[in-house]
Amino acid sequence: MTRHRIERAAPAGEFHDGFPLGNGSLGAMLHGRPGREWFDLNADTLWSGGPLPSSPVDGPLPARLLPALRAAVAAGDHHTAEALARRLQGGAWTQSYQPVGRLEWCYASGEEVTGYERSLDLADAVAGTGYDSASGPVRLAAFVSAPDDVLVVAATGPGTLADTVMPRLRTPHPVTAGVVDAGAGPCLVWTGRAPAHVLPNYVDAEPAVTYADDDPAADGTVPAGMGFAVAAAVRHTAGETRLVVAAVTGFRGPHLRPSADLAAIAGDALARVARALAVPTATLKQRHIADHRRCFDRADLELPGFADAELLFHLGRYLLIAGSRPGTQPLNLQGIWNADVRPGWSCNWTTNINAQMNYWAAESTGLADLHEPLLTLTGDLAIAGTRTAELYYGSRGAAAHHNTDLWRFTAPVPGDPQWANWPSALPWLAAHVWDHLEHGAGARFARTVALPVLRAAARFILDMLVADPAGALVVSPSTSPEHHFLTGDGGHAATSWGCALDQELAREVLTRLTALLERWPDPALAGAVAAALAALRPVQVGADGGLLEWYDDRPPREPGHRHLSHLYGLYPGTRITETGTPADFAAAGTALRARLAHGTGHTGWSRAWVVCLAARLRDADLAERSIAALAGELCSASLLTLHPDAGRPSGWIFQIDGNLGIPAGITELLVQSHAGAVSLLPALPSAWDTGRIRGVRCRGGHRVDVSWAAGHLSTARVVAGATGSLVLELPSPVLELPAKVLDGDGATVDVTVVAGAPAGRCRVRWPARAGVEYRIG
Repeated sequence: MTRHRIERAAPAGEFHDGFPLGNGSLGAMLHGRPGREWFDLNADTLWSGGPLPSSPVDGPLPARLLPALRAAVAAGDHHTAEALARRLQGGAWTQSYQPVGRLEWCYASGEEVTGYERSLDLADAVAGTGYDSASGPVRLAAFVSAPDDVLVVAATGPGTLADTVMPRLRTPHPVTAGVVDAGAGPCLVWTGRAPAHVLPNYVDAEPAVTYADDDPAADGTVPAGMGFAVAAAVRHTAGETRLVVAAVTGFRGPHLRPSADLAAIAGDALARVARALAVPTATLKQRHIADHRRCFDRADLELPGFADAELLFHLGRYLLIAGSRPGTQPLNLQGIWNADVRPGWSCNWTTNINAQMNYWAAESTGLADLHEPLLTLTGDLAIAGTRTAELYYGSRGAAAHHNTDLWRFTAPVPGDPQWANWPSALPWLAAHVWDHLEHGAGARFARTVALPVLRAAARFILDMLVADPAGALVVSPSTSPEHHFLTGDGGHAATSWGCALDQELAREVLTRLTALLERWPDPALAGAVAAALAALRPVQVGADGGLLEWYDDRPPREPGHRHLSHLYGLYPGTRITETGTPADFAAAGTALRARLAHGTGHTGWSRAWVVCLAARLRDADLAERSIAALAGELCSASLLTLHPDAGRPSGWIFQIDGNLGIPAGITELLVQSHAGAVSLLPALPSAWDTGRIRGVRCRGGHRVDVSWAAGHLSTARVVAGATGSLVLELPSPVLELPAKVLDGDGATVDVTVVAGAPAGRCRVRWPARAGVEYRIG
């Protein structure tokens, strides 16, 4: 087994055991079936529904209920607060991400198979299947090209079929099939429309799936139910049978009616296939690999003897490259790999952890440009959410709740307030905007993206703050995502004020906006923000010494709940640090241990979050155990992370967030940069005796390579991202510092020992110059 290669000795037994390929817009899940391959196809913009109505609320505005709701919360009347929270909700749901369908292609004999192997090369983004048949050896190689925007599959070997067999598309949507000439041979084309409306899989109502039968307008558009097309052609060349596939949708933008001009959409798909057919497979593959490696090779990790941890790091970065490119939609709950019309949780963007976790590793592992789809979505929600803030809360700024979709849905959905009534998605998403800025985005991004997003989030927060009995400001109403507390009468509730996550997000947004307003002044807003920060209630510590999840010490309904929202300030936030806030740091550790003692981390994404928190706590043993648990039953045969789902035969559903969160956690074990220094090997697991990581991007735009042996730092390389003071934290006391820090010319750099390091570590500072390489050890 090579370092960047997943190899399996049997075909996929479930969808989530397949190998995912993609280019950000076109996704394909390969099952590795000998002789007859299955390709589950997706397009990033194929969703049900259409643009949202201009008047989403009929009748009296929900915001009229807010004073009574706040009064009930302040009085501790939990049941009245819950009832009013339900009345505050909207009546609509997000739409659902749709599959294109399963393409089946018979390319060889699948009988008398021996020597079977399938593989996914993460460095080249090529999946392969190989075996010996009665007719001879068979090899299949597949990739989805970003430069050419097609799926390319090449079958070689004497065991492949001599006659051309065209593929068959099995799609859940009504389609029309046809054959057209695509240059030097036929091309199959399927056209159809996505559903006009799909209810979430957890809503028991009919009709759950609705297709429109309206004719497109003169411009080819429809109000809902976009068109789509798939084109596929098979060609024989010397020693090869090749399949080329393209998929195109009628999506024109989140606020524009989609196209159902099927002839035009099919023409686009056919043109892509025809262009690819004119190019040899070797050339298509060469430029595909070059494009993929342009991203993949920016960072690397070697952990000799720990293949699962290393592969999880590489796979997470691979999936981000395959599923998210500038100009595409962000990765949703399953990335761009979904086979269901009513997928789990609509396969939407769940913004109370999951959508954000998908991009936790984007900055630190060298893939900042692939962060763009989420940053674009955030900017869109800062605009779309203004109407939601006004209608539901009578507030300024913008509000978005726990789910959104292709059409930039922001309203609270009908349902349990524990998940429906959380309006703080924009503040959490704003953290990604800030991270992008801190990792090296320039002044233009700060002014055109970060400032509008943080301003919209801050104005909403300011209008959500009320004074508690002590005069401190708390967010009201407030919930801790998807979790109830127990009430004194034996019941449970979710609606409260001043929950830890909302308080952390409020402080974070207001603090960061303050920094931007120093450069782009707004005196009135700056004054309101300063006053709010001065009165904002801190997150509290409970009787057991742990950080409180709610306003006060309330028993949790699920002590082992999967969400770790009250620990946001430790990770992914940056407020809680070992030396900066030691009391909260200790309380965060206590709270995490209490959650773990009751079983948290039982989903892929929750366990990935535990790894990140353990890294910040410098609990290397917990991190190592959690990585092992994730790689065990929380991963499929192909290492895709799983979430329990009792409604499925396997008992599990693929969710991509755990895959994308774990590279961030592994990176944090080896390099951190959030606490005023670039920290090397802050939480190295004792079993990882030897290794190296290359290409870590840090706050300030610095780039870092680190190697270690026998559990100790060997060498480090830092390329300064900016001119100015650079603080480096080393995993040794001051007397064991390396003798020298050398610049790129080999000259010794004078360093100063500075305060702020945790016990057993030390910090040094020197004046760095942008772009200069500094070597340590």
